[in-house]
Amino acid sequence: MTYFNEAAGILAIAALLDYLIGDPWNWLHPVQVMGWGIQHYTQAVFRWVKQPVLLRLLGVVLGLGLPLLSTGIGWALIQIAGWINQWVAIALQVVLLSSCFAGRSLRAAADSVLHPLSTGDLAAARAQLSLYVGRDTADLSAAEILRAVLETVTENAVDGVMAPLFYAILGAFTPVGSVPVALAYKAASTLDSMVGYREPPYTQLGWFSARQEDGLTWLPCRLTVLTLALLSGHPRRVWTLCDRDANKDPSPNAGWSECAYAAILQVQMGGTNTYRGIVKHKPLLGDPINTITSQRIALAMRFTRFCCLIWLSLAIVLLHWQVVGRST
Repeated sequence: MTYFNEAAGILAIAALLDYLIGDPWNWLHPVQVMGWGIQHYTQAVFRWVKQPVLLRLLGVVLGLGLPLLSTGIGWALIQIAGWINQWVAIALQVVLLSSCFAGRSLRAAADSVLHPLSTGDLAAARAQLSLYVGRDTADLSAAEILRAVLETVTENAVDGVMAPLFYAILGAFTPVGSVPVALAYKAASTLDSMVGYREPPYTQLGWFSARQEDGLTWLPCRLTVLTLALLSGHPRRVWTLCDRDANKDPSPNAGWSECAYAAILQVQMGGTNTYRGIVKHKPLLGDPINTITSQRIALAMRFTRFCCLIWLSLAIVLLHWQVVGRST
């Protein structure tokens, strides 16, 4: 079996594994290990370092160090597995790569909120939602819960699903392989979610991680928006609305991701949220032609799956052509 045949197979099986199984709760996840390392690093830094300049420098060390370390460990584990058996190495790559995708986890999170909401159990829906979003959920209405779920699944469609897939595909065309490259992006994304805040105490330590993740996600985000626009059958309408509203969001990527889905579903996202008692207003994205419903959330997730299938299919075809080209 050639390397590129392996690369295509690993990509396809890992994506299928995520779709069918996702992340078993009792398995050690790479993100847990990354989170443990980030937590211990930040605790040590905050204990011993107070100077802003040094904090920023140590933020760069953290931002570059964890993705590089994740890449190196992933590559080393695959090499060790390969010394044991080729199929052991392939199985390890499938499992590790599948852990980088969050498609099923995202669907499960949405369903865990929508199910009690469908039965009128607002308290249970609010409690479940609080596990996945940063906003205060105790007083949210049913409509606000639905908006929060849709904003979560559409924002995370990029950084949790499509961007890891993009870097896995990119890695498949290099000697490094899909797993180390996808793990590097996953490390950058985890850093952003844990320390990439403008508020203290992470203002200085997390600045590099936040900008790094923004930069790494920029291209896969735009490619996702373009793919979604083509899938919708109304690419000009989707792109026009994104061009009008997406840049209002302070995030260079979340606004584009959410806005693309808003244009396709013809709903409006954004508005007033409360975070730890502080009221904040997010820019309005899209036009409120339709109301947000569970069915529209399901449709958004279906569009994400179609996006994945298109990218995977193109990657497998290109990898196959590369093999054919080398053999002729």
